[in-house]
Formats: sequence, structure tokens, C-alpha cells
Amino acid sequence: MDIAAEVLKGNRLALSRAITAIENERASATDIMKALYPHTGHAYVLGITGPPGAGKSTMTDKIAKEYRKRGKTVGIIAVDPTSPFSGGAILGDRIRMNDLTLDEGVFIRSMGTRGSLGGLSHKTADAVKVMDAFGKDIIFVETVGVGQSEVDIVRAADTTMVVLIPGMGDDIQAIKAGILEIGDVFAINKSDLDGADKLVREINMMLDLDDHMSDWRPPIRKVVANRGEGIAELVDTIEEHRAHIEGNGVLTERRTRRTRDEMLDILHAGVRRHIEHRIVDTGRLDDYVAKIKAHETDPYTVVGDVMAEMLS
Repeated sequence: MDIAAEVLKGNRLALSRAITAIENERASATDIMKALYPHTGHAYVLGITGPPGAGKSTMTDKIAKEYRKRGKTVGIIAVDPTSPFSGGAILGDRIRMNDLTLDEGVFIRSMGTRGSLGGLSHKTADAVKVMDAFGKDIIFVETVGVGQSEVDIVRAADTTMVVLIPGMGDDIQAIKAGILEIGDVFAINKSDLDGADKLVREINMMLDLDDHMSDWRPPIRKVVANRGEGIAELVDTIEEHRAHIEGNGVLTERRTRRTRDEMLDILHAGVRRHIEHRIVDTGRLDDYVAKIKAHETDPYTVVGDVMAEMLS
């Protein structure tokens, strides 16, 4: 099967295989991405993040259904940086979105680390491109938490929505630096619980203190996702942000910066593989380590020598 050609024809099995190749860092992944890249740049990417227990998967499910009502096709990538499982693994996300999997206009994929946390943001970005080339109108990237790895992952998004719930206590302070940096829209889920208005005030206070505020002040929307309350209004807000950044050039700036970062990521990964092939696969690394332990040399000299050899 020519996977790239089949993806462009709308073959869902090929789409799944392409993402698996990316996840497993197969040699075929690069050729697939080369073939698909000219067909990317059409989908809009929504990042959905927030602390565990905030109801992100329910929110994703409801927002996806709202976009389907509006005639849009949807791709969903549920990223769990703590999970070694991916692909066919039955994650909680897949269970919660079970009825969505029956919709031909929706494609859901779970992605775990496979032991490589650092490369997950790059792999997620490539999976987004594959879904883009496949023809999805909007692609959701949902992460499990709000750590640095999740922040890196949602950088692949055009609009980032942060989902919070009342009763988080001091947690809001703990995550405020990260969410202020990435949040374009805030969604207060389970807003029928006590403390919803207090949380809105806290977020507004944090936004008031933000020195880097652009001409877009992130709106705060209250929803009850499991009942579908406020979802249509939330999607309207997401679309308002989209129109805003399309109109003022920020979307172009974000995508240009993303392309630059992705190129550097690919370059770093290529250099790492090349060096590993030269010194790990040949056994030279063990020799270097033995000499360093014996104080016959030091890591800095060894790295300098290896780099000089590579560049000569």
C-alpha cells in the first residue's frame, strides 16, 4: 500500500498506519511526511489542555459534536505523555468518546510516549499534518495535564483552550504561569458547582497582571459539558478567536514560528540519530565512557572531538 497516496484518497486505514509509522519512528515515516506535506495547511488546530479531572475528554466530545452539526469534519489526537500505550490502546478518552467513533466524519487517535517523552510534541505535530492532508477541517489536540511537555505539545495549535473546574484551590496558582502563556480561551467546566464565579474572578485577576497581553484578552466561558450547556457559545468563542488571529496576521506569525521550530526539531533529531549511529551502534560510546571513568579524558573533550569529526 502506498500509504501517503491512500491518505490523500481518504483511506482511514492508511491514515491510522501513517500515524503509527510516525509514532514508532519507522524509516517510512519521513517519506510519508514528504509526500503529504504539500497537502497541509488547510485544517484549523485547536489545543485543549488543563489539569487531570477537569473533564477535557467530555468537553472534546461535545465540541466535536457541535462542529459536526456545523458541517465540519473533525480529527482528534488524545495525547497522554504518561502512558506507554498508544494506537490501538483503549484509553479513557476513547471510551468517553465511543459514540463519536461511529461517525465517519470524525477520526480519533490516542498517542502515548512509547518511552520517548521529548519527541512527543514533534510526533503530535506530524500526526496533525497527516490528518490535515487527509482532509479534516478542524483537528483537536487534547493533552492530559498542564506540565511543560503538554505546553510544548499544544504549541502545535492555532487556538489553545484551557479547561478548568471550580474547587481547584491552590492548583490554579501552581499552573497559572503555564496557562497564561498558552491560553487563548478559558472554559470553566462543571460551572454548576460552587466556586465557579470565584474561579472566574481568579483568572481575571491573573489576566489583569499579565504584562504581555495582546489585543486579544482571553474570554472565560462557563459550561457544563456533560449536559452540553454552553458548548455552542464556547464554539462561537473559539471561532471568534480564529477570525481575530486570521484578521490581524497573528495566525500567520504563529504558523511561521511553528514551521521554524519544527524544522529545528527535525534537524536536532536527525543529528542525534546520526551521532548515535556513529558512536553508539559502533560501540565507541562504551570506549569513551570507560576512558572518562578512568580519568584518561573528560566528557567535554570527547564531545568536542566527536563534533569535530562529524563536521570535518
